[in-house]
Amino acid sequence: MTDPVQIVCPHCDAINRVPAARLAQSPRCGACHQALFDGHPAPLSEAQFRRHLQHDGIPLLVDFWASWCGPCRMMAPQFEAATAQLEPRVRLAKVSTEDAPALAQQLGITGIPLLGLFANGREVARQAGAMTARQIVAWAEAHAPR
Repeated sequence: MTDPVQIVCPHCDAINRVPAARLAQSPRCGACHQALFDGHPAPLSEAQFRRHLQHDGIPLLVDFWASWCGPCRMMAPQFEAATAQLEPRVRLAKVSTEDAPALAQQLGITGIPLLGLFANGREVARQAGAMTARQIVAWAEAHAPR
C-alpha cells in the first residue's frame, strides 16, 4: 500500500488525498468530480497559487507570464505540450504577473517568461526565458525532487 498524496483540484481548489500508485490512473476530484490532471496547465490566481504551494504533495512548475509579453505567448504552446509529459509527477500552472503583481514582487520576478519550480512549500529552482517543450521537460526533471 502506498501513502496518499495531497492534490489540489485545479478546478474547485478542493484538497484530495490520492494513493501515489493511482496518480497515473486519471484520478478525479472528490468534490467536483473533474479530472485532477487534464493535460493543461492550471491557470492560478495568487490565492490559488498559495493553496497549491501549501497543499500539493507533488512539485509545482509555474510559468509566470503576461499577456503583453511576446516570448511568453511564444512559449505558451510549448508549456502546454510539456504538461502532457510531466503530469501527474508535476503540477504545471500559469500565473499572470499582471493579475498577481504583489506575488511577482514578493518572489522577485523581474523578467518573464520565468519558470519557477516549487516543492514542499518553497522554491527549488527558477529559469528565465522562453523554452521549448523538450527543454521544459528536461529542466523540470533535472530539478524536481524525487
